[in-house]
Amino acid sequence: MTLDELVSLALAEDLGPGDLTTEATVPPDLLGTARIVAKQALVVSGVRAARRVFERLGVTWECRAQDGDRLSPGDMLCALSGPLAGVLSAERVALNLLMHLSGVATNTASIVAAAEGQVKVVCTRKTTPLLRSLEREAVLHGGASPHRYGLFDGILIKDNHIAAAGGVGEAIRRARAAAHHLVRIEVEVENLHQLREALSAGAEVILLDNMDDATLAEAVAVAKGRALLEASGNMDAARIGRIKGVGLDFISVGGLIHQARWVDFSLRVDPVVRDAAAPA
Repeated sequence: MTLDELVSLALAEDLGPGDLTTEATVPPDLLGTARIVAKQALVVSGVRAARRVFERLGVTWECRAQDGDRLSPGDMLCALSGPLAGVLSAERVALNLLMHLSGVATNTASIVAAAEGQVKVVCTRKTTPLLRSLEREAVLHGGASPHRYGLFDGILIKDNHIAAAGGVGEAIRRARAAAHHLVRIEVEVENLHQLREALSAGAEVILLDNMDDATLAEAVAVAKGRALLEASGNMDAARIGRIKGVGLDFISVGGLIHQARWVDFSLRVDPVVRDAAAPA
């Protein structure tokens, strides 16, 4: 889904046949200004989407901050100008996108900080349906790195593939036979026995799934650099702080997105000065 399609559907969901409150209280030709400000410390994401919402309703967006910027409470994200009816009708859709996506970026930044640059933090496919592109952008704005985008751009053999194929080695063999030479083969393993089997079968990347801290350290020792190692499962800032120096290449964290809390923005319309000559 393109951004324009998403914006169209989101506005249609909220506006329906029309904004009853705004149509009743705000003249369609009334021009004015407004601003969006942060109400807490946060990392910005969602500017592109929110801006498109306002522009669709004829409102001009003047950036004061960009995606990836850090804001403090009271900092201005943008200034808005144009028809106030458009500002008010676009407000909720635009703020919902900003608050959700900036929440993902802010959560991601806190988790990446715990890694202190010693291991790369990556996202997963645990995204909101149809919002994956925007949520992955938010992860990047928070300082993490991408994983495969979808099922079509990388091979990751998981436990159910292994069960269907009849074992780790056989699943890797089938994947290598089907893939061209530019595609790496990653396989998920749950214990050290499967790790050794994956190494013997020539896996290039191995996902260590739901292993405790001690087993992760042992897995690094077993692999001895023969494959890239990615750890996943029950990862948060505290745990990443403990295992960042173990020797892993990647830590994948679904919670970058699905455990992120929305942050708070506020939109404020500037008071409209009435024409002194107009009747009271």
